[in-house]
Amino acid sequence: MSEISSIGLIELSSVATGYVVEDVMLKAGSVQLLMARSICSGKFLIAVAGDVTSVQAAVEAGGVAAGPSLIERRQIARVHPSVLAAISNAVDIDPRQLRSIGIVETFSAASIIEAADAAVKSANVTLLRIHLVLMAGDVASVQAAVAAGSKVAGEEGMLVGRGVIPAPSEELFRDYI
Repeated sequence: MSEISSIGLIELSSVATGYVVEDVMLKAGSVQLLMARSICSGKFLIAVAGDVTSVQAAVEAGGVAAGPSLIERRQIARVHPSVLAAISNAVDIDPRQLRSIGIVETFSAASIIEAADAAVKSANVTLLRIHLVLMAGDVASVQAAVAAGSKVAGEEGMLVGRGVIPAPSEELFRDYI
């Protein structure tokens, strides 16, 4: 995937409102829909991409349309391309190549994406999934990436937990992926 200048995220406490907000966001700016889906019972996440001004307009309009269903909204500039691949579940890795796994967990889906972006920009890791930040690499890189992602989430009070697992078992890997 090519570099995207900006992504915008809105997390809502209503799936029905999520569909309405998605439409408002797509009409408010020249943006590309990356994802719009229910992320668990009663929660909906919308992610759009485009130039900074268009994404800003979409996020602002979506935030207004969300009303009391708004959990969180944010805009992230220059998102690392591997974040988008992990969001799409388009990352494959051979479990025999894993030296360690790192995990960062946050309270919100929008903050997890920013934590993943910080993690992958800080060290040589492969993002695997982003329902929580799940990454792989050598132990030192994973430790550095977990620290960076945790720092971003912690500064906003969104960090739930984190961990580094050196030499994970194949069964553990299959369970996560």
